[in-house]
Amino acid sequence: MKGPVGERYSRQILFPGIGEAGQQRLLDARVAVAGCGALGSFQAGALARAGVGFLRIIDRDYVELSNLQRQWLFDECDAEQALPKAVAAARKIAAINHDVQTEPAVADLTASNVADFFDDVDLILDGTDNFETRYLINDYSVDRGRPWIYGAAIGSYGITMPVLPARTACLRCVYPDPPAGAQPTCETAGVLGSITALIASLQVAEALKILCAVEPSRKITTVDVWSGEIRQVAQPGPSQQCPACGRREFPYLEESSRAPVSLCGHNAVQIHERRRPLDLGDLAARLQPLGRVRSNEFALRFETPPYLLTIFPDGRAIVKGTTDAGLARSLYARYIGA
Repeated sequence: MKGPVGERYSRQILFPGIGEAGQQRLLDARVAVAGCGALGSFQAGALARAGVGFLRIIDRDYVELSNLQRQWLFDECDAEQALPKAVAAARKIAAINHDVQTEPAVADLTASNVADFFDDVDLILDGTDNFETRYLINDYSVDRGRPWIYGAAIGSYGITMPVLPARTACLRCVYPDPPAGAQPTCETAGVLGSITALIASLQVAEALKILCAVEPSRKITTVDVWSGEIRQVAQPGPSQQCPACGRREFPYLEESSRAPVSLCGHNAVQIHERRRPLDLGDLAARLQPLGRVRSNEFALRFETPPYLLTIFPDGRAIVKGTTDAGLARSLYARYIGA
């Protein structure tokens, strides 16, 4: 592999596990990064630097100042402009590697659009922050035979494992049902940037193996960077008792299984059942007398203390300042309409 392409990836090509053939596979590969927070932003940047030819970045959220401690691809300008994370990531990747085709999707991953986002990719990386979306990815993966790489981090602890449909245990083999009760989040338990970078790095390493047609580790890896404990256990094969692998039940692919309002984990509620196109310009003019309004082509932010509403062109909104779904709906109806 000669010329500028060979020079750019020369150190990677020298690595025997990749070589020229593997690098060509990466250049031809198509990957979806689901979620572009602490894990996903690192994944997207690392995959772009490795030369993965096409990246689809799916995220529903926007950049905030508190993200910058651990979300490696963003900067203060992105937070000041309140750019959608997917858009900010695509802009950064264009500056890192202009040969990588990046498709940002400012969207909520749901049963109704999961096939649109995943049908034409080779691999899915998990950068999400909730079990509901991970189970959706898992159901799609097992049903369609598309590999994905699970990852999660909180505090100083993280976990990751690759999922190869029909070959390894899937997420529901390991966790048949979502955890009961309230779960800690980065906003309640905190998180170290070092653990998110480490878990995302492990996910990217497994992604490179899969894309280069090299056998992945088939291990469940857990790490605590504060205590220094690292554990790996062999990942079993698919379980016949698993709802997905064994019984071929995929309830998360049914739109009706999704709660109309979900907590975002940062003292906020997402309203995603009000699907209708909005003219953000008209909405900004209506809301201007009622509070502080900031808008761009991607979203409108309306501040009416103690609440902050971020409204997207598809009618979705994030209401910050409450975890009460009823109150969030009421604010949505009051300022945007029922």
